Amino acid sequence: MALIRERIMPSQGRHPSGAAGSPPDHCANRFLAALEAEDFAVLEPQLEAMILPRGTVLYEPGDPIRYTYFPHDAIISLVDVMEDGRLAEVALFGREGLLGLLSAFVSREAFGRYVVQIPGSLSRVPLDAMHAAIQASPNLQRQVLAYNEALLAQAYHTVACNALHPVEVRCCRWILSTHDRQDGDALPLTHEFLAEMLGVQRSTVSTVLRGLQTAGLIEQFRGGIAVVDRAGLERGACECYRKIRHRFATLLPGTYAEAHRSDSQSSHAVSLAAAAPKARR
Repeated sequence: MALIRERIMPSQGRHPSGAAGSPPDHCANRFLAALEAEDFAVLEPQLEAMILPRGTVLYEPGDPIRYTYFPHDAIISLVDVMEDGRLAEVALFGREGLLGLLSAFVSREAFGRYVVQIPGSLSRVPLDAMHAAIQASPNLQRQVLAYNEALLAQAYHTVACNALHPVEVRCCRWILSTHDRQDGDALPLTHEFLAEMLGVQRSTVSTVLRGLQTAGLIEQFRGGIAVVDRAGLERGACECYRKIRHRFATLLPGTYAEAHRSDSQSSHAVSLAAAAPKARR
């Protein structure tokens, strides 16, 4: 996957939500949407919305953190980059939360590489403005602390999952985690991308995805997959997926994802996949 350093100027990459001149929908991010009105009012003038392509690198390890990002429909991975170039995913960020804050309280340096895996829109606020808002609002401070705890739990379960669970159930977990952060059932997840995130060979991912398709859980199309049977994927995923969801539901009610998708959405996913060229990889 080609990497692009984030170099968007204030006049570029703004999110065109609705008609020309209409304000961006910052509250497409559920963390922002859950704020008290007075807390959101403090942040809103500082928020800038933008669209970023796949492969955009927001931060490399050790980079100074200048912004806190709030994804809308974009999905960002925090990956640790080994000296030999191999990657290990540590955390996943979507519309349920924010990134660029946990390590920015003291060192203000990025833990690892923050890279856009699913292209889309997000909002950002200057780090100093975010810190000022947290100091001024006990409610915002509590919500940030709750999110940080949920994020640490996600990283904790991800480390254990990668060490202990087979690739088949980890792949189900990753597909579900992506599905939770998207509105539709068609997900732009390529074999190469999944192999990087799961830390396995591309051929291994191809074998796993063929098995999931044969079982009727997904349908593959060129450049992505469609979720056909979400309940089946949940049965096939490891316990880590349920533990992470439970932690978010407990600490940040309503921010993570809907409990289930409807049958009509799954039917739509089947028709989407049938209309697209099938992947032969």
